[in-house]
Amino acid sequence: MELSVVIPFLNEEASLEELFLRIQKTCTENNLSYEIWFVDDGSTDMSWSVIENLMIDHPNVHGIKFSQNFGKSQALHAAFAEVVGNVVITMDADLQDFPEEIPELYRMIKEENYDIVSGWKKIRYDKVLTKNLPSKLFNAAARRVSGIDLHDFNCGLKAYKNKVVKSIEVYGDMHRYIPVLAAHAGFRKITEKPVKHQARPYGSSKFGTERFIRGFLDLLTLWFITKFGARPMHFFGAMGTLMFVLGFLSALLLGVYKLVEVYVFKVYGRLIVSNPWFFIALTLMVLGTILFVAGFLGELIIRTRKLEKNYHIEKKV
Repeated sequence: MELSVVIPFLNEEASLEELFLRIQKTCTENNLSYEIWFVDDGSTDMSWSVIENLMIDHPNVHGIKFSQNFGKSQALHAAFAEVVGNVVITMDADLQDFPEEIPELYRMIKEENYDIVSGWKKIRYDKVLTKNLPSKLFNAAARRVSGIDLHDFNCGLKAYKNKVVKSIEVYGDMHRYIPVLAAHAGFRKITEKPVKHQARPYGSSKFGTERFIRGFLDLLTLWFITKFGARPMHFFGAMGTLMFVLGFLSALLLGVYKLVEVYVFKVYGRLIVSNPWFFIALTLMVLGTILFVAGFLGELIIRTRKLEKNYHIEKKV
């Protein structure tokens, strides 16, 4: 199998059949053997019925139905476990992405040997204040933190080598950071390709501006996991040790100062607890101990517990 196309969706009954026909036409014209995995992320309209009807007449169409809305990352994770194509293409179901881009993405993976080719919507047909501007700011922050030079981390149209999607764990809201996860796993040959974009022809977007806030928090989480996820003691232990040592030295200096005050200057009556630095030193020592213990517990957890699936598949056909 040359190509696997993965399409997560939520309430997109109006666009699914048209999307399938365009993918079918594109792959047939370019002599690509293909399969399509549709993942229903808890739709409440007739979307799943559309997929069931497509599967009756087209054996290369497969479907996964979630029992409720678990998120795009979980949908991709479920499909990645099933795909068999040498190249895996992900795309959204809202027809804003062009299936006609698939052959060139496939060629870049196969002939130019890229691990990932990410779509770049240079010209966007979204609302400027609620989508375009926040997206530009988000992508600039993602480039700076991740060190990966992509202009559009959020673009759903991407191509991967099969071994890439089989080697990474997509969880939470990390679907937009798959290139970062892949680079951390050793797949560093990543590029981007400008792709066509159009306004949504049917329905409305399922994502609001709050996704950028979540995305930024996920970026910080990913940065921490990438650097310290396998060795939390290196972060928490170092911070804890530093704070404890500073607190201990401060307390020691206060003790020495008190002894000098009493035995050298003969000043009596002032308690050491009357000095605010005493409480600062005590707080630093307590916080240092807590951080050190947190690092130790983190080490125990990552050695005894594997990442668990956080979705439930109601039906797989």
